Amino acid sequence: MDSIRRRLLFLAGAAMAAPSLAWAQAYPTHAVRAIVPFPPGGATDIVARPIVQELSKRLGQPFIVENLPGASGDIGTARAAKAAPDGYTLLFAYSSHVVNLSLFDKVPYDPVRDFAPITLAAASPAVLSVHPAFPAKTLEELIALIKANPGKYTYASGGTGTQPHLAAEQLRLSLGLDVPHVPFNGGGPALVSMIAGHTPIGFTTLPPTVPHVKSGKLRALAIAGAKRSRSVPDVPTMAEAGYPGVEGDTWVGVFAPAATDKQVVALLNREIVAILSQSTMREHLLDLGYEPVGNRPDEFAAQISSEIAKWTKVIRSAGIKAQ
Repeated sequence: MDSIRRRLLFLAGAAMAAPSLAWAQAYPTHAVRAIVPFPPGGATDIVARPIVQELSKRLGQPFIVENLPGASGDIGTARAAKAAPDGYTLLFAYSSHVVNLSLFDKVPYDPVRDFAPITLAAASPAVLSVHPAFPAKTLEELIALIKANPGKYTYASGGTGTQPHLAAEQLRLSLGLDVPHVPFNGGGPALVSMIAGHTPIGFTTLPPTVPHVKSGKLRALAIAGAKRSRSVPDVPTMAEAGYPGVEGDTWVGVFAPAATDKQVVALLNREIVAILSQSTMREHLLDLGYEPVGNRPDEFAAQISSEIAKWTKVIRSAGIKAQ
């Protein structure tokens, strides 16, 4: 009797799971929207588009990028958070996803509760650069110059609360430096000011900075990453330059709305990880200054929680407020 009862319970459980499993195996049956909460051509967009194109090819349905910029990514992110958890809305988020919660008084979503992480697609460190005419040739010389002239020099970034800004604040706080921050509305304007010599020091994201370093318009002193970047192999890490503990990766990650079927999340994870392992995709991202990643959903979830705690501490210690 017990064996019969166990068998019936097993069959009942299997029957309950079958519709979900069958639905997941059929996914996708129509177009999938991939929200990028920033403008076309930006750091998130240039990573998302080739991945989305490959998903269309591999899964046989159109995956369509929808750019919904505004409010430091909050507008598009909130739209994704409120979408039906059916696998037909994805979010390609930037690393501001783990910062905005502490930076703004209120955000229209919860970065943990409202999303199912799929994978971290790619990451890139911030880079500290100076105008080529600036007297400091190394990070050590720059620190010495700032210490000898408190308040004289300023540094540029692509905006308050961006990962490069937070990496710069890590360095400033750890050494007690008096070097005011000049935030710009994006990395492009910050680089223009640096190249012109108006703000000769800057922390910026690596991909848009690399061409100016290679052309000699800027001199890179260090990257705020765990290892050197192939795009600028001669530039040391902060740790190699003598200042460990200063790390600030910008990254692009893929999410679905919370409660999306786990089978669908697993399928998308497998497909995106496979796409990131393709040699052409790896070369494309590496040339842009991004390191392809492709980790598991649980690994990405753990990273999100860790970074929220890390950057909340930096933001509060530095007294950073959104402008």
